[in-house]
Amino acid sequence: MNFHSSNIEEDANINLTPLIDVVFLLLIFFMVSTTFDTTSQLKINLPEASQEQTSVPPQKLNLLIDAKGNFYINSRELTNNRSATLKAALERVMAGNKLPIVIQSDADSPVQSLVTAMDVVGQLGLSQVSIATTRPIE
Repeated sequence: MNFHSSNIEEDANINLTPLIDVVFLLLIFFMVSTTFDTTSQLKINLPEASQEQTSVPPQKLNLLIDAKGNFYINSRELTNNRSATLKAALERVMAGNKLPIVIQSDADSPVQSLVTAMDVVGQLGLSQVSIATTRPIE
């Protein structure tokens, strides 16, 4: 008689994926929770200045556009809404400084007024430009 064993050998594989995931999580935990000592062992005396440092807070320009398309710089109305007038007024107020500018346009103002204002700001080389908006009331 020929007896065959019914035991089939299975390959015993160990899945390392969960182990690697746990190791990476532990690594990230230790990287995030580690604190570094920023104090130095060297004690030095820094030199003192005879004059206090004065820090002038940066000024900003407010350019308002009302519903009719009129321009206001820092709450002062311009004589007309032409780009040349706006450019001259901004140059006068900036006095050679590149100040940040905030454009506040009425929701009902003509789009051309906002485009004109942005064009003039671009011509003056101002890079810190913000357009103020509000959230709708719910």
